[in-house]
Amino acid sequence: MTVPDNPSAARRPVRGFTLVELMIVVAIVGILTAIAYPGYRSFVLRSHRSDATTTLLRIAQNLERYYTLHNSYTGAELDPDPPDPATSLWGSDTTPEGFYTLSLPTLTADTYTIRATATGTQTADAACATIELKHTGERTPAECW
Repeated sequence: MTVPDNPSAARRPVRGFTLVELMIVVAIVGILTAIAYPGYRSFVLRSHRSDATTTLLRIAQNLERYYTLHNSYTGAELDPDPPDPATSLWGSDTTPEGFYTLSLPTLTADTYTIRATATGTQTADAACATIELKHTGERTPAECW
């Protein structure tokens, strides 16, 4: 066993964190997380709505083109099987990011309603679980647009 050359070096306090200090930091981080996470989650859900709204507007634009060519909305499809460029409006029954499924609940010669229904984690956005766009331009629910 060797004896240190400087006796005061052996008495130097050990540097580090005490358990109390560590628990205070953990408590502060927990409080900040509890305050920030709900706001963050709400922001994420609202940002995912744009996946539905932009898709509904694009499909409406494609429906208007279809109407111009056929003088009727009847016969247009979101995702025809087999694929047919003449009748296909979108090419899929989901939005590009997959947060909503798409449907045409109303499709007559002169009217249409396009619906986006939330799927997966987006279903937590209860107020905007279903977003619709009608041939008149009516957007429901209004707060989701």
